Amino acid sequence: MVAMGSKGYSYTVEDEKLREYMRLSTEEKLRWLDEITTLTELTLTEEEKKFRELLRAGSV
Repeated sequence: MVAMGSKGYSYTVEDEKLREYMRLSTEEKLRWLDEITTLTELTLTEEEKKFRELLRAGSV
């Protein structure tokens, strides 16, 4: 969910999803993060990666 007139991005997560994540071990959380990072790097175009960095910087 993105708020109108704001920069960057925001999103909501259901409480149950947060509880599921909290039950994961540190190793499982790190594995999940590594898998998401790998998937993202393999699938995004260079243009999409640049846009992602603009979002992270709050430029857009």
